[in-house]
Amino acid sequence: MKSGFVNILGVTVHDVSMDGAVSMLERMLTDGLSHQVVTVNPEFIMAARHNTLFRDVLNNASLSVPDGIGVVLAARILGKNLRERVTGVDLVERLTAVAGRKQFRIYFLGARDGVAQRAADILQKRYPGFIIAGTYGGSPSPNEEETICKRIRATDPDILFVAYGAPVQDLWIARNMHKLGTHIAIGIGGTFDFITGDAIRAPRWVQTLGMEWLHRLARQPQRWRRMLALPRFGMLVFQQFITGR
Repeated sequence: MKSGFVNILGVTVHDVSMDGAVSMLERMLTDGLSHQVVTVNPEFIMAARHNTLFRDVLNNASLSVPDGIGVVLAARILGKNLRERVTGVDLVERLTAVAGRKQFRIYFLGARDGVAQRAADILQKRYPGFIIAGTYGGSPSPNEEETICKRIRATDPDILFVAYGAPVQDLWIARNMHKLGTHIAIGIGGTFDFITGDAIRAPRWVQTLGMEWLHRLARQPQRWRRMLALPRFGMLVFQQFITGR
């Protein structure tokens, strides 16, 4: 099922286009197995350097897409090729379109109260045909895991979107995948907020230039501390290129 891949600072990222990723997800929906999908950006890779459990989750995912222009550029520095950036927001939209055509069931988990339901309703209007298996905010706290897993499994979903933010959402999925009864589970960060309009994506031309991160920082200046990891990410990628390690 896996495509070619690039190893960036110890994290595996698959070389897929958006169309290729969607095709792989369609196959995952019918192969009878359970698959975790991760959307890797430079912040993921830097966090994984100090969180070995998170790194293992990323490297064991059925599909690891390059969500971030920094990941694509890092691969080029290392002399490798990643076909294009595959953003989590766009992947959610494309996968929901598939679910609409084939009447798959989707469960929406996480975000602030009511946001998951609003996102589900908006997507159902865009892609009529898919079934909203359920929506729930909840918490990634271990104290709630058993209750949430039972709630999800009772709805028999094909796809689970989890919006608890990384790395919490990805670790939560990995711990509970065997309890969920779903074919695909994806950690999607703030995607529900973009779908509902609570957060605004950069214009398409800004996305094309690979500057969506700057647009988001301008709208959410509190993210500046997280952005401090990016210069170090670049330095470490150059070090990997020079040393081959």
